[in-house]
Amino acid sequence: MCARLDHPQIHKFWADQGFASRLVDWTAKILDRELVIVRKGPGQRGFQVQPRRWAIERTFSWLTAHRRLARDYETMPARSETVIRWAMIGIMVRRLTPGSPATRPGPHPLVRSPAGQAT
Repeated sequence: MCARLDHPQIHKFWADQGFASRLVDWTAKILDRELVIVRKGPGQRGFQVQPRRWAIERTFSWLTAHRRLARDYETMPARSETVIRWAMIGIMVRRLTPGSPATRPGPHPLVRSPAGQAT
């Protein structure tokens, strides 16, 4: 939870129900932040989109679309963080530049002029 130091303006975090044990109390006491556990609805069977969780799952799917992030081969956490930042910068740039992607001009056919010289 280095987010407390890096981003002191963040006061609320969301976590999966797998983190519902002592982490909530620890976050409140030690970090002075609120941790909200996202739980399944009562009587829920099968898959259903849960609030706040879709944002994380969606982000993970965007990241794994990048070849280098499909598997965690990095040996240093700082290097993994850098690759994630590169991927997210690419996603943001594509969103900020609407329209079709840049294209290269294709090959130009060799056209001979009537005098027999190539142009």
